[in-house]
Amino acid sequence: MASISSLGIGSGLDLNGLLDQLYVAERSKLEPIGQQIESQQVKISAYGELKGALSAFHDATQALNENALYQSLSTSISGDAVQAAADGEASPGRYDVSVDTLATAGSIATQRVDGLDTVLTEADSELNLTFADAELNQRVTIEAGSTLQDVRDAINADPQAAVNASVINDGSGYRLALMSKQSGSDATLLATDFAEMASDATLTDVTIAQAGQNATFSVNGISIESATNQVDDAIQGVVLDLQSTGQSSLLVEEDTQPAREGIDSFITAYNELKSTAGRLTAFNGEEGQAGELIGDSTVRIIESRLRSDLGNELGGEEGYQRLDELGISLSVDGRLELDEQKLDAALAESPAAVGAFFLGADEADGLAGRLDATLSQLLDEDGALESAVSGAENRIESLGDRYQLMEQRIDTTIARYQTQFGQLDAMLAQMNQTSAYLTQQLGMLDAQMGGGMSGQ
Repeated sequence: MASISSLGIGSGLDLNGLLDQLYVAERSKLEPIGQQIESQQVKISAYGELKGALSAFHDATQALNENALYQSLSTSISGDAVQAAADGEASPGRYDVSVDTLATAGSIATQRVDGLDTVLTEADSELNLTFADAELNQRVTIEAGSTLQDVRDAINADPQAAVNASVINDGSGYRLALMSKQSGSDATLLATDFAEMASDATLTDVTIAQAGQNATFSVNGISIESATNQVDDAIQGVVLDLQSTGQSSLLVEEDTQPAREGIDSFITAYNELKSTAGRLTAFNGEEGQAGELIGDSTVRIIESRLRSDLGNELGGEEGYQRLDELGISLSVDGRLELDEQKLDAALAESPAAVGAFFLGADEADGLAGRLDATLSQLLDEDGALESAVSGAENRIESLGDRYQLMEQRIDTTIARYQTQFGQLDAMLAQMNQTSAYLTQQLGMLDAQMGGGMSGQ
């Protein structure tokens, strides 16, 4: 509000100062509304913090609802003959692997050509590639005027040619080297008609061929043959990568570490949620400070539903039925406490039984599935948390309307005061003028009366 500098000139009163004081007094009526708006904004921020902690617990809960978590296997190997990896279909056990030969790819080096610029074909022709497995046989089109490098490029550009081609200098000339893309005896390249195709060039020496071979090895004394060194069907659920000839022992064991880490994350996430809720609803009597959500019903609803899910039995007939049977219990302050030895013993005895407790028969009716359903409802757009945020936003909007209306009323009131003060200033100015006139007239009258008396 801008002060009117002319106020008070006529009366001599500090009407501008008085009007400013009235303006401040009227504006103070807005403070309670502003404080309420700020309170609701703080609540929305607190709800966001609570939602973050709730979402983190939801993520940890969903991780416990994964079947693979309780079927993890680890492999340990002694010896350099093989490397291995196991999946959920593998069976724990010891496997002795003896590698006799590794799978290799066959190759052929063609007859020697004197120079790289030697033209091999004057007309379009074909290079026939013949394999041990006739299904791999292929004819590669070679254009007229092709050199050895052109033949190489044509072979490599043909997606159906089951070889990789290169040019090798053997010290006396150049050869086309063809290596089978696949290892094993069936993928061996037996022959080419390179000499017939390159009939326009002078070729020397002979074709050099090296046959491909299968890998031969044994697992626990059982002989196995494979066209490749990566074998995924010798031991169910185990991929063997043959590295060298020799002996290796493979030990496949149940790995409880992923399940243990998942449960630890679950406990940590819940306790952090509990700490966040506790801080937001706490009251510090010594400092007189209250949490942003103290007494908030939404927090009570969330805590009550989660406490119910965590504390109730599953209701099954077999296996674990309560968290405390796994060494996880609710403490007096509502946090989860862990008996590490009890949990480790349960995982060591039967990871599947621990998994059944969290997963349930159909990955929906275990503890993790039950919590997942509850948390999904709480975090849903129509859930308790979003409803609370929407309620706070609606109150802010309503309070904003009240604030605006109150400002308009204050401006109207101050405008009325200003008009009245202007009228008062004018009236007092007129009264001052009248008073001065009367004082002047009375002075003159007094002077006249005094002069007359002295003449007598």
